[in-house]
Amino acid sequence: MPLTISARAANPATLNTPLLVALLPTGTELPTHLKALDKAVGGAIGRTLRRGDFRGGRDEVLHLTGGSRGPRRVLLVGYGTPTDRPLALRRAATLAARQAHRLGAGSLALLAGAVDAREAEQVLVGLQLGCWEFTDLRTPPPEADRRAPLTEATLIADNAKALGSVVDNAIAIGAGYDLSRRLAQMPGNLCTPDLLADTARDVGTRHSLKVTVLGRKEMERAKMGSFLGVAQGTPQDPKLVAIEYRGGPKGEKPIVLVGKGLCFDTGGISIKPAERMEFMKFDMCGAAGVIGAMEAIARLALPVNVVGVFGATTNMPSGTALKPGDVVTASNGKSIEIINTDAEGRLVLADVLSWVTRFDPAVVVDAATLTGAVVVALGNFTTGALGNDDTLVAEVVGAARRASEPAWQLPMSDDYRELIKSDVADIKNTGGRAAGTITAAMFLREFVSYPWVHLDVAGTAYSESDLTIIPKGPTGVPTGTFIEFVRGRAH
Repeated sequence: MPLTISARAANPATLNTPLLVALLPTGTELPTHLKALDKAVGGAIGRTLRRGDFRGGRDEVLHLTGGSRGPRRVLLVGYGTPTDRPLALRRAATLAARQAHRLGAGSLALLAGAVDAREAEQVLVGLQLGCWEFTDLRTPPPEADRRAPLTEATLIADNAKALGSVVDNAIAIGAGYDLSRRLAQMPGNLCTPDLLADTARDVGTRHSLKVTVLGRKEMERAKMGSFLGVAQGTPQDPKLVAIEYRGGPKGEKPIVLVGKGLCFDTGGISIKPAERMEFMKFDMCGAAGVIGAMEAIARLALPVNVVGVFGATTNMPSGTALKPGDVVTASNGKSIEIINTDAEGRLVLADVLSWVTRFDPAVVVDAATLTGAVVVALGNFTTGALGNDDTLVAEVVGAARRASEPAWQLPMSDDYRELIKSDVADIKNTGGRAAGTITAAMFLREFVSYPWVHLDVAGTAYSESDLTIIPKGPTGVPTGTFIEFVRGRAH
């Protein structure tokens, strides 16, 4: 059930709420805006701060019992000494909502002191991210064991009347994240290319957007030998999907967002180890990010033209599957030697990136869970960013920072192209272990003819462990980066 969010002005000391959350920076001083609340709970907050029982460190949490009136419980959540307060508040709000959901609070009110529009939006987005849960496939627990899910959250702010549009924007962004995470969490036998295409059609129907879907026959006519090479090992019909949002001036070149949609990746004939292969259902997070971003962009009614495109299939070993040593030809005429069938995402994107040329894009940003090498380089907290225009890469990295989805630029000098030269074809689909993220991007560059940025989200789109504020599973990356980049261009 989606979280209902709102903002209003109120006296926190008299709020009749199951849980009041106070976001606090590092320190022992009782903030002025909490003095009335502190009095209502018998001075417990002030004593806790003075004793150092709660110091406001990042992710620090302390649960207090409320007084005889007003809030029934109080949750203190620290956000440290941040360099970017809006993003620190977002993280703290995410953690607060997750804690409230676990406690079975049902609803909460949140205090963060004086907040401007950006800070308020980040708090409200964080609240939605924190209470997200995928329960579609679980049997409900016995009635006696159930806790009330968090369904309502209110930001308490003196300037609440001025935050109406902020609340609407946060709801739109939250809906985009919810959609992308729900798709990503679904198992591969349910989240198929057909389902991704149907979800895109649903977004189009609800927001009056044009949706184009190509299947195997249409791709054969378009000579997409690279994409179809991956899809030839599965009986499922591959899909290339485009969602067109036309909110800008007629004729204005669109921003094109591209996502990799491998609904499951076994590695093909170059099969992956069995251990942890179940996480390969997340190989479609780029496509999920595109769909979620288009949902949010349409709700935000941004004055810009945007086209969201993704290619979806599965990479399976079979008697008809692509083999190492095979050569395929992409729709732009380039021949590709297959060195490793597990380097399949770039083969799908090769034809997708060529195909989007028909939209005469102003810029293209693609996102893909493309390489394990990016995890070695940047871990699970930073996305790899590469492109053919350094100014554009910096713009996308800035959008990623605003979305709390940090990215870092990696180099793309021509020297790296030597690593993907083939003995029998124009290029080969992998350059080996060295600089694997960079050579994958160099491969993609062969199929673009416009300003372009590639985001390798293999380390950030999902997590194999609990991340404190987000449980194991999909993080929503790159949904927020896509949204913030488009918002930046719209403004």
